[in-house]
Amino acid sequence: MATAAIPTLRDGDVTLRPIRARDAKVLERVLLDNRSWLRQWEATYPGGGTVIDTRASIRNLLAHARTGHALPFVIEVDGELVGQLNVSSITFGSLSSATIGYWVSQAHAGRGITPTAVALATDYCFSTLRLHRMEICIRPENAPSLRVVEKLGFRYEGLRRRFIHINGDWRDHFSFALVAEEVPRGVLRRWHEGRVPEDAARISAEDRAAAAYPLHVADR
Repeated sequence: MATAAIPTLRDGDVTLRPIRARDAKVLERVLLDNRSWLRQWEATYPGGGTVIDTRASIRNLLAHARTGHALPFVIEVDGELVGQLNVSSITFGSLSSATIGYWVSQAHAGRGITPTAVALATDYCFSTLRLHRMEICIRPENAPSLRVVEKLGFRYEGLRRRFIHINGDWRDHFSFALVAEEVPRGVLRRWHEGRVPEDAARISAEDRAAAAYPLHVADR
């Protein structure tokens, strides 16, 4: 598979640009400064440690990018690195889909930066890569991330039990998605023009109730 190009995307003072090896030191500082804010949402490995190794992480992201399966970005505001966004699990052909994950520093949360970054990445994947479906999976407790999909109108698709290993355990996630036909003029433009469907990201009462009681492994 050919390597997917990693573009630089901008809207106002928000820039998505390719992550670089030389970002390691700055990225590590931002991660450490926001440790308590981010740790509860941080993907982990079963049985693994919690040491932050930004250089190894960047190498891994760039390796996936070279295979065409990922687009690893950093998020900048007025030139300052404030977060990351990764388009992963890029699949072409009959599926033509990808998944988006992201984080932003606590000081920059709630300012519309993350929705802008997600919209930019989604529009690029739809218009340039010609993907058909973009998915975001969010822990039920992650209110800031849930606001992102609400603002952009990602459609709620269901509860995924014990879906991703986060902060030391398998965690339930709510799944949201968009397909290209839903946003023919782009996610960012629809949001800016105030045309986002109000109820698209609404989570069913049944799934909210189920998520309040995490699924545990049965006793053997």
